[in-house]
Amino acid sequence: MKTLIKNGIIVDGTKAKKFKGDLVIEGDLIVGLGQFDEDEFDQIIDAEGKVVSPGFIDTHSHSDLEVLINPYIESKIRQGITTEVLGQDGISMAPLPLEYVGPWRKNLAGLDGDSDHLSWDWQTTDGYLKLLEETEIATNLAYLVPHGNIRMEVIGLENCQPDAEQMERMKEITHRALEAGAAGLSTGLIYMPCAYGEQKELIELCKVVAEYDRPLVIHQRSEADDILNSMQEVIKIGEESGVKIHFSHFKVCGKKNWDKIPRVEKFLEEAQAKGVKVSFDQYPYAAGSTMLGVTLPPWAHDGGTDKLLERLEDEELREQMIADIESGIPGWDNFIDFAGFENIYVTSVKTEENRKCIGKNLLEIAQLKGKDPYHALFDLLYEEENAVGMYDYYGREEDIIRFMKRPEQNFCTDGLLGGRPHPRVYGSFPKVLGKYVREEGVLTLEEAIYKMTAKAAEAFGFNDRGTLEVGKKADLLIFNPATVADRATFIDPIQYSVGIELVMVNGELILQKGQKTNNRPGEVIRLK
Repeated sequence: MKTLIKNGIIVDGTKAKKFKGDLVIEGDLIVGLGQFDEDEFDQIIDAEGKVVSPGFIDTHSHSDLEVLINPYIESKIRQGITTEVLGQDGISMAPLPLEYVGPWRKNLAGLDGDSDHLSWDWQTTDGYLKLLEETEIATNLAYLVPHGNIRMEVIGLENCQPDAEQMERMKEITHRALEAGAAGLSTGLIYMPCAYGEQKELIELCKVVAEYDRPLVIHQRSEADDILNSMQEVIKIGEESGVKIHFSHFKVCGKKNWDKIPRVEKFLEEAQAKGVKVSFDQYPYAAGSTMLGVTLPPWAHDGGTDKLLERLEDEELREQMIADIESGIPGWDNFIDFAGFENIYVTSVKTEENRKCIGKNLLEIAQLKGKDPYHALFDLLYEEENAVGMYDYYGREEDIIRFMKRPEQNFCTDGLLGGRPHPRVYGSFPKVLGKYVREEGVLTLEEAIYKMTAKAAEAFGFNDRGTLEVGKKADLLIFNPATVADRATFIDPIQYSVGIELVMVNGELILQKGQKTNNRPGEVIRLK
């Protein structure tokens, strides 16, 4: 199949100035850029007045489980996303030893969901990637090996430190996953069991990752009160191991911490002066989203979800949780402190009984249940076996823009797909094009496309895609620059974006004239 896209406004992803021209695709590759006659083409697409750009790369995705059930995730495709990076925050689908399947499903449910329709028997990273390949996916998928899964395979879910033999075994598992093509290592140092890992453990694992020239993708230990110490820890990991650092969903949470932003930026610059390669991704919203269980002190999760549920049955331990939330624990990101009960909203639950809580904040849920906010929170987590999603307001618009303009930045969704989600699931990339490019002029069109494509590809080593160049994979889209916009809101988040008219993955159309096709040409990207 030979396709001509003609008369488009070409924005090639390199930051080069846009130009009007044609683009030729043969098979899964771009084979020509310039001006061409219409003869000898099997398909001609007229892009007059429309932008032709590389497909967007979502460098922080939580489609890990959903894509096995629904290989065509429309909320992402209608944003123009052609590649997603899975395995985020140190807890995901693999490796997964059979003896841990039950407790791990409960631990994962708040982020990536759960399903009885899966076999849960893939065990290794390679096994999970093979399952993705057999599924016939619509978009390209890369996978980070999660620190928490590695830790679980060797030392379980307890709060303990590996001995020398266990550390070597963890390094072997990291090697095994990278040999299978994992795009790097992820960790989430607010999530269990990742949070139990000390700096020296991460340095040792990252020495392995550095051998493959792949990144550590890190939800750092603090994005709030202790962010300065947290930044120093991450940079030290980069210095000692030689690994590339990619900060997940970079932000500073809580009004009392906004004055730390200049120092945080200084850390980025100092790291690079020391030779540490640093990048970060960002979703364009001043509210975050994660599992509601993070509102509890770390010790409450020790041993996994089953142990957490036992602790929630104990009134004395509930009182200790309340005391720790009200007084704080050094180094712990206390969501109730920096966001407040009134700014934490439930997005998903698993039981029908608690569906009435979706869309409500924790104060409203307390009123609904006739309890104080703490016990309403504890009861909800207990009744749902910790499988509750949430979003929280943490920041201000001027800082979103400040980080957006930094050279280290690329865009992502970090979208949790269940229930009534954060609007970033449906709107992140078109919001940038509509609000921050067209309406406010924060970025030029060329800068924004670069941050959605080539910059993201560079951070993750995707050398065969991310720009419109001859020889690159034909992942691309056509959108209307005058109308592209997000429609999802916090009140009504399940709304597709508008203005994305065509999406192509590996030379095949998965969205044409705004309508989905039956094609599923996505590849599992295994780095070599």
